[in-house]
Amino acid sequence: MAGASLLTLLDDIASILDDVAVMSKVAAKKTAGVLGDDLALNAQQVTGVSADRELPVVWAVAKGSFRNKLILVPAALLISAFIPWAVTPLLMFGGLFLCYEGFEKLHHSYSHRKGQPHSETQEERELPDIKDLAAYEAEKVKGAIRTDFVLSAEIIAITLGIVADKSLSTQFFTLSVIGIIMTIGVYGLVAAIVKMDDAGLYLSQREGESALTQMNRKLGFGLLSAAPVLMKSLTIIGTAAMFMVGGGILTHGLHMIGEQIHHAEQAVAAMGFVGPVLAVLTPSVLNGLFGVVAGAVALAVMTGIQKLRGE
Repeated sequence: MAGASLLTLLDDIASILDDVAVMSKVAAKKTAGVLGDDLALNAQQVTGVSADRELPVVWAVAKGSFRNKLILVPAALLISAFIPWAVTPLLMFGGLFLCYEGFEKLHHSYSHRKGQPHSETQEERELPDIKDLAAYEAEKVKGAIRTDFVLSAEIIAITLGIVADKSLSTQFFTLSVIGIIMTIGVYGLVAAIVKMDDAGLYLSQREGESALTQMNRKLGFGLLSAAPVLMKSLTIIGTAAMFMVGGGILTHGLHMIGEQIHHAEQAVAAMGFVGPVLAVLTPSVLNGLFGVVAGAVALAVMTGIQKLRGE
């Protein structure tokens, strides 16, 4: 009897693990788009810190991301069990927050450039002291963790929708696996991106006349040339991703707008030879534009509230 019970238990465990593996694979495919946005956003968030602090900052954000998952996974299971109707409103609030942060960045950047005299050179600018640099780094980490929370919530919500009809244990393990894999994958790539220039410097300084050494030097110079362009691109892509992800969450929750975007996608797809290609981009562009408008409205409302409070 004991042997039979043990075999039954092992069979149940194997069945659960099999379900988790299958569901995790499906969820990884479904959340791949969000993963790309997450990568761009977080790589952009940790730019601007000193070179020797890049990896510590990435590690600090990664730890914050794991803490976010520790909050989100149990919260998602509780919400799904007791108040499933609250998932969409909470996601929409997170999407609006992303749009607000994205537009606030644009507004701050525009205001800074507008108010800065054109005659001011880099040498004339006052460098911040160590305390300001420490505060700047702490603010970077805080902002990155805050952004990660919203994107992680979307990943968890998408995964929860896939495993909604499965047992509680399958839901829990699938959410946990996806959370761990996504966090390691994103921040491993972020760390590689922000240290790309250091790798390029190391390779470019290799000595020797062998073909392999010369190839390494060329690769190093290539990485050094590409690093600033990539980081600048990630800054732009990261801000755009805020609007596309945030706008996408909002239009998904606002069914009438979501349907109009779907109709527009179908109309573009029917435009002949280039239609299918443009149709792939149409939802992202329209979601991004909606995100910009939503972010502008959110910033205007917050600014109005702050003025009323005298802040």
